[in-house]
Amino acid sequence: MPSPLSIRRVVLYKHGVGYFERRGKVTGSETAHLDFKARDMNDVLKSMTVLDLNGGSVSAVSYDSTKPLEQLLSEATIRIPEHGSLTALLGQVKGARVRARVGGAQVEGAIVGLESLPVVQGEASVVRPFLTLLVGASLRTFDVLELGELEFLDEAVRKDLEFYLATVMSSYKKDSKRLSILTAGEGSRELFVSYVLESPVWKTSYRILLDEGQPPLLQGWALVDNTGDEDWVDVELSLIAGLPVSFVHDLYNPRYLRRPVVEVRSETGVAPVIPEEAYERSAEPLMESVDESFGSSADMASNVMPAMAAPAPAPRMRAKGGPMIGGSGRGMRETLEQSTAVTTLTKEVGDLFEYGVDRPVTVHRNQSALVPILHRPFEGRRVLLYNRATREKNPMACIEFKNTTGLTLEGGPVTITEDETYVGEAMLDTLKPDDTRFVPYAVELSCAVSVEEDQEDGPVFRARLNRGTLVVEFFHLRRTKILARNKAKRPQVLFVEHPRTGWELKDTVAPAETTDGFWRFKRELAPSTSDTLVVTERTKGHRQYYLGNLGLEEVTFFLDSRYIDPRVAQALRDVVAMREKQSNVARDLQRLNEERTQLFKDQERIRSNIDSLKSGASQRELVERFVTKLNAQEDRLEGIGRELERLEQERIRLQAEVNQRIESLSYEADL
Repeated sequence: MPSPLSIRRVVLYKHGVGYFERRGKVTGSETAHLDFKARDMNDVLKSMTVLDLNGGSVSAVSYDSTKPLEQLLSEATIRIPEHGSLTALLGQVKGARVRARVGGAQVEGAIVGLESLPVVQGEASVVRPFLTLLVGASLRTFDVLELGELEFLDEAVRKDLEFYLATVMSSYKKDSKRLSILTAGEGSRELFVSYVLESPVWKTSYRILLDEGQPPLLQGWALVDNTGDEDWVDVELSLIAGLPVSFVHDLYNPRYLRRPVVEVRSETGVAPVIPEEAYERSAEPLMESVDESFGSSADMASNVMPAMAAPAPAPRMRAKGGPMIGGSGRGMRETLEQSTAVTTLTKEVGDLFEYGVDRPVTVHRNQSALVPILHRPFEGRRVLLYNRATREKNPMACIEFKNTTGLTLEGGPVTITEDETYVGEAMLDTLKPDDTRFVPYAVELSCAVSVEEDQEDGPVFRARLNRGTLVVEFFHLRRTKILARNKAKRPQVLFVEHPRTGWELKDTVAPAETTDGFWRFKRELAPSTSDTLVVTERTKGHRQYYLGNLGLEEVTFFLDSRYIDPRVAQALRDVVAMREKQSNVARDLQRLNEERTQLFKDQERIRSNIDSLKSGASQRELVERFVTKLNAQEDRLEGIGRELERLEQERIRLQAEVNQRIESLSYEADL
């Protein structure tokens, strides 16, 4: 039985769901049926609302089980095979009370059985089924093929048969699940049902018409898709811009909990316990005295968009790409305003924004539709936008788009027409009312741009001496020169985007806008002229000098550069002098260590010679000579040891004095 509940309202969202409302008439305790795809059941069960609007009640909402068909049929008491269905059915319901119509009479009785008996037809004999009924106290047999009607009087048998047939019927649509709304009441009543389903995201596309001397015109279309199994016929359509929270939760599949097994004892088991727009803009009107400006829109405050009356036409011009449309003398703007006049009811819904189409919409199953939702002028002008990373040699032709429509505009593709000629395409970001964006749609070949860069270190502006380290601070400077040549015969407005890398601007004109990643500088380009923009940036740098390693030349350089004053310079000279004494002591230490090492080598040689000598008068004299020399060397080694100890103490003293002098120096100066 078809559902009396037809779709009356559809609300589509940007995050993949749709809200549907159905209304229809039910009478008495009539049951209304709705069919859904199996994958949609979780959303339906999570969101469905059912109301009886005329005093009745909804007793329950039942829906198909998730059990397989074979298992469902196995639970039925009746089996109906593919062939011989009538005789097989009657053979399974022995004892069931029935009312049979034979000829013009009706007979009530209980089914005793079904049997096949031969019947003579002419010269042949055929087997025909006969039904035996217990009527009162007698048995009566009837030819099944002569029965005009057979009504089951036992409600249990009738319900089993209906269940079996409904289950088989639902199996024909493999992905379909039936939901039944059981109502109770008197007379005819209106039933309201609403729910949320997964739906394709609605999309937007725009058309912008640019005509010299008139405000630019924005036309918006919504693309909606009906992927369901039912036509949307004359439905009320609304489109929601925003991103509410939505999720999928499994409510359809039965959920079981494991229960503890309890033995027949006094103890009981216990079951376990089971989260790039300009933000800074110079205060200036968008519209200026530029030939390529298109004017501003008027009266943008209303929340209801009436069909736009055609503005007073400017002097008619021949289109760049062809004649006037239709040969009637009307331009594309006037024709569009007449043919796509649209009234869209809009309103804020919390943080969301709703477009309501004022006329009924029809979208057949498995089809899509373009629905006009917007037709308004806006405040904007034609400008150029240069970004070196986008295109190095030319800027992009853009529309500086200020959303004065009073509506929230969803992002989508834009097709731009100028003087009735297609000039390019762009993507529009999501815009709140009064937001401003650049909409680039073509490369501007009539303007050429070249860029030169250089870097240098600026003069030291601060010197700081502390704890033996001299730190001088200066600025790294980076200059970018942008040369723009306007080869067109008309003036143009150029915005130059320069990357923000953490450096600060110095001696540069203030940017017209600031974004997260760029500064935007505005330049006015006269016809057939060039313009130069120099962007100077700086960031702090520093160099460090350790004073313990300085010489007199470095001290002189620091003094001449005014990193230090004469007092600090004299202290550093004293440090250099002490370091020179340290160097002399170090050289003496090295010389004495080398002499001692040589003496040790000589003593080893002498002792080796003594050991090799034999007894004899001449050899004794040689031994005495060697011993005398060894004694003299030992005396010298003792003297060297004393001198080394003295020099080491002197070196330590000088080092401590140098360190103390260096650590005590403190100085800071702004240069």
